[in-house]
Amino acid sequence: MLVVIAVLGIGGVGGMFAVRTGAVCVASEGTAAAIAAGGLRLVTGEEELVAQPRVVTELAERVSVLVVAVKAYALRSALARIAPESVAGAVVLPLLNGLEHLETIRSALPEATVVAGSIGRFEAFSPRPGLVHQRSAGALVTAASDTLTGSELRRFVAPLDAPGIQLALGTSERAVLWEKAARLAVLAAATIASGAPAGTLKQEPWRSRLVAALDEACSVARVDGVALAPAEQWAIIEAMQPELTTSAARDAAAGRETELDAITGAVIRAGKRLGVPTPELALLLAEAEAACRAR
Repeated sequence: MLVVIAVLGIGGVGGMFAVRTGAVCVASEGTAAAIAAGGLRLVTGEEELVAQPRVVTELAERVSVLVVAVKAYALRSALARIAPESVAGAVVLPLLNGLEHLETIRSALPEATVVAGSIGRFEAFSPRPGLVHQRSAGALVTAASDTLTGSELRRFVAPLDAPGIQLALGTSERAVLWEKAARLAVLAAATIASGAPAGTLKQEPWRSRLVAALDEACSVARVDGVALAPAEQWAIIEAMQPELTTSAARDAAAGRETELDAITGAVIRAGKRLGVPTPELALLLAEAEAACRAR
């Protein structure tokens, strides 16, 4: 029997999807054991949902949709848990940060249709296997494909339409990736470099630096064919709650590996490839890397 949805990576994003959609969980041995023993809990404010999903350490059965929700630095090893034939003819929806992961997934899963995806208006973290704390009310998931028609893509991702998840279609793969990457490249580096949340970064002396770095990131996107208005991107940052931070900053504070290279580094590399200078963004990245080493 065809399993409709599987989720690779059961952290904050993947755990939320698994609970709300009933997806099969593809997880590491430790996480799989924890979920099998105690279930998967999603805590959102006063609400707590407990699911008993099926969990495997390797996906061998056929699915129609695979959501990839691992950290960028763990992508290659995680993809080894997916048998390529299990996603033959399926859509793979990566919800990773950055710009460079689509080709990695396409190389590993050549019989699948890999589309671009992003998740926004969402904040969650997993303090331990089997438990997810969601701080946002919901999540906006945007998908786009340069090969599927809009109606085809909508049909594939329809099983992800569940309470707490809003689906949208983007205009192109690059547009979906850049709309988040440009802003997050600045925020990830700045929250780590400063050790401070959004409220502090919206004030001087950080504010001017972030505005300059955001202008650089949007300039790279524009040369790459995606028109982003820096003022609109800054307005999203302005609207962030003062206490909000990034998952990269949480990882850095805990002494874990971060996605800095995949997020900020990718935008800087795109700038070099396209001939767009990014001096402020590069300085923020250097300061963030130094802060990680100091911890």
